[in-house]
Amino acid sequence: MTPPLSESPLFDTHCHADFDVFCQNIVIDQGSAPEQSIDSYLKEAKQAQVEKILIPSIGQSNWSKLDKIAKSNPNIYYALGFHPYFLEQAVEVQFSELRQLLSSKPSQCVAIGECGLDFFVDVEREKQERFFIQQMELAKVFELPLIIHERKSYNRLIELIKQYKFTLGGVIHGFSGSEQQALEWIKLGFYIGVGGTITYPRAQKTRTTIAKLPLEYLVLETDSPDMPTYGNQGNINHSKYLVTILNELFLIRKETKQSVATQIWQNSHRVFGICE
Repeated sequence: MTPPLSESPLFDTHCHADFDVFCQNIVIDQGSAPEQSIDSYLKEAKQAQVEKILIPSIGQSNWSKLDKIAKSNPNIYYALGFHPYFLEQAVEVQFSELRQLLSSKPSQCVAIGECGLDFFVDVEREKQERFFIQQMELAKVFELPLIIHERKSYNRLIELIKQYKFTLGGVIHGFSGSEQQALEWIKLGFYIGVGGTITYPRAQKTRTTIAKLPLEYLVLETDSPDMPTYGNQGNINHSKYLVTILNELFLIRKETKQSVATQIWQNSHRVFGICE
């Protein structure tokens, strides 16, 4: 089903458009440009008014790919880091490569991530914390915000951010916690990533929380190809469905549609230091 169009430009602040399900034919060696598959993704997104997207990395396996995709597409931004879900194969020597990539100061690399803690997956907690701390320290060096993945780890993440005095903020991806938790993140300089969860009628806690939070600290994200919106369960998610999330946000907020859309667009740029 084709989503309704938005009257305002949209920014998908978290999607994985580089995943094989979208980009099976991308060539990343010998300096060649991404092939048509990523172009098709971007064309569909643009038709739904999604003018900009940000692709977080999952680990060393896609750092170079994201850099090459961004170089061919000025409206694509990306983040480099280690996703906690994919840490089993990660080794700390890879931080040297990450530091080297960041040292080249790629203008479209605007954050560290997707990083964080996931205490639901079977990855050693000590290793997750060690990698997260090192990513925080790297973010300090290069003055970049974090894109944080958090699952069953809220308290520990808050402790570590305070302990290591991280003050550059970022985005809490796929937020589904309480209002109190959201306000604690905001107090620490983080924006709240609002995704497809709010389109589900049963997600009353999250919908109520997002309705109450300061609009100035909300950004939208699809997490495609995951986290499909209500009615699209079982299908591959896509940035083109971001407008579905925006329309749901209109319904649960008290502000006018235009003020919500404008503020979300501004927030998405501000948190990553991107010029509109």
